[in-house]
Amino acid sequence: MELKIKAVSEKIGREIPAPFYASAGAAAMDLHACLDEAVTLPAGGRTVVPTGIAIALPSAEYVALVLARSGLGIKHGVVPSNCVGVIDSDYRGEIMVGLYNSGESDYTVQPGDRIAQLMVVPVVQAKVTLADELDETDRGAGGFGSTGR
Repeated sequence: MELKIKAVSEKIGREIPAPFYASAGAAAMDLHACLDEAVTLPAGGRTVVPTGIAIALPSAEYVALVLARSGLGIKHGVVPSNCVGVIDSDYRGEIMVGLYNSGESDYTVQPGDRIAQLMVVPVVQAKVTLADELDETDRGAGGFGSTGR
């Protein structure tokens, strides 16, 4: 599968790297903050950070997901503000990352910082059918916490 990446900022490939897989076993690519100057995210605050890139997924059989970087979340409490960003196959605008600082201290995002991960995964578009009844299972309608601890 080919993922086309367009630099929408002249900084990409010069000051800020284009996304790449950091190792042979990497499942996602880092997204970098494409900023002119540092942005301070106060504790409990939210902001939107540009990445300087746009992508072209080849078809509706794929979606790109914007996910947290584990180190940023665990060490600083900085995570995507919408938990997981969904980039549909027909979106061609710049990828923007909403960040939320759940930590107790302000966090400063520097130009070029790795702020999130981009993962491309297959999609199944389900054929939706309204039904009067659903098949029975052992679990049934048991919800939150119904399967154990």
